[in-house]
Amino acid sequence: MQLRELVDAVTGDEPPMSRTVDDIVAAGRRAERRRRTRFATVGAAGLVAVAVAGAVTLPTLGAKRTAGDTPALSAASRPVGAAWPDAAPFTFTFRGYDAGTLHVQDPIVASTAYQIASVYSDRHTSNDKPVTADEAESMEQKRTAAGAKPTLWAYLTVYRPGAFDPAAIKDGQNVTVAGRKAVRATLPFGLDPRNPLDPGNKLFAWEYADNAWAAVTSISGDTATPSFDDLGGLVTGLKPARPTPAPLPFTVGYVPRGYVPLQTGTHAMPGLSGIAAARGGDYGGATYTRPALPTSGLTAPFDSVEGAIRDGFHIFVTPSTSANQSPEPGAAKCYSGAARSGGFCNIWSADGSVVVQVSSEGVGGKLPQAELRRIAEGISVADVRDESTWTPAAAALTP
Repeated sequence: MQLRELVDAVTGDEPPMSRTVDDIVAAGRRAERRRRTRFATVGAAGLVAVAVAGAVTLPTLGAKRTAGDTPALSAASRPVGAAWPDAAPFTFTFRGYDAGTLHVQDPIVASTAYQIASVYSDRHTSNDKPVTADEAESMEQKRTAAGAKPTLWAYLTVYRPGAFDPAAIKDGQNVTVAGRKAVRATLPFGLDPRNPLDPGNKLFAWEYADNAWAAVTSISGDTATPSFDDLGGLVTGLKPARPTPAPLPFTVGYVPRGYVPLQTGTHAMPGLSGIAAARGGDYGGATYTRPALPTSGLTAPFDSVEGAIRDGFHIFVTPSTSANQSPEPGAAKCYSGAARSGGFCNIWSADGSVVVQVSSEGVGGKLPQAELRRIAEGISVADVRDESTWTPAAAALTP
């Protein structure tokens, strides 16, 4: 799902003044639910899939992991000094850290060009986990109450050397922070370049190593905070850690010719959808594209740019509670998409607690249903609650 889709959902469902991060993230969830349930509204059953005998190996699940207790880096990951390692794609090379009132989490998204981690703030409320309708109403009441914390959706993207182009930042202001080259810019409302600038939306990027840049994107309900000075405080805290391949709770058995992995989510969906629901309790995912996308000249994550992915598919491994439909263990089902949005196939675990979804919606939708099903049936799932059984992304994503 592209970032603009989140904003479109907000502006389509909410009054014009509703531009808070809670609105954006909630709209993202609505868009995601619509993506999964669109066909229920036109007579299909929606997200309903189950294990096909012999097609998918899904284990009996153990105790549920506590929300938020989803470290993307193992305890063995330790700082290795000032030199940044020459790590392969789909590798985590830093850990979470604190910078004043801002708190960078461990990265959970990896790609051919970058890693992404959520950023939280003591002075703001970040809503990146599922809520019930009653909880959402209560949160809205708190948000509008006098003295309530403003909302914030922020994330740190650490790009591989040569991937980020600071000169391409529109209206970027070159500055120096802590002896590092940096650029800062105010972003448009909804992060849509067609809209006017919004003082609550900020981008701050800096060169953390030779020709390697990190960028924090901040969408705040308060135009003054975090300030550019606050975001600049993240510069000195970013340190290299022992390279750790991004682990995935599944392996693929079949990938159509020409499709290559683009990005992954560890304890999350891939890309910015994973960051928008970072504490949602999802297990993992991946996005494939055809052909491979450029790994240089970037100014934002791949899925924040409309039309960047013209032909691809997603893999999601999530709890059944992430779907609106009740599980139907013992069967697999596929659904055709709308003209421009593709379709999806779903397989549930034998006990109905885990669902595997392969979807081409939002990423070109060029794969026929039979291919989506074949991909889904070739996926093997590890023990989703035991990361020691997971597979490094580079191996997991290659048949």
